[in-house]
Amino acid sequence: MTEDIKPSYTLEQVSKHNTIDDCWIVIDGKVYDCTKFADDHPGGAETIVDVAGQDATNDFVDTGHSEKAVEMLKDLYIGECSDSIGLVISSL
Repeated sequence: MTEDIKPSYTLEQVSKHNTIDDCWIVIDGKVYDCTKFADDHPGGAETIVDVAGQDATNDFVDTGHSEKAVEMLKDLYIGECSDSIGLVISSL
């Protein structure tokens, strides 16, 4: 079985996706497209939009997301961030 190769993005590229209609975030060096999930986020869409286009690793960790939330990230994963500056979370 061949694993899909995901593209690599810079923080500059991610930063262009910073609205509710086009919402990407970086967590632990991975890029997630949260556009379709933002409205369903338990903390409200504004919680994600506040960090859209940014490395949100520290915010994600500080909020204390559950194992279920970490698992949900797999469906939102679109690639790697080549110049992420966030905290590294070994479990992601």
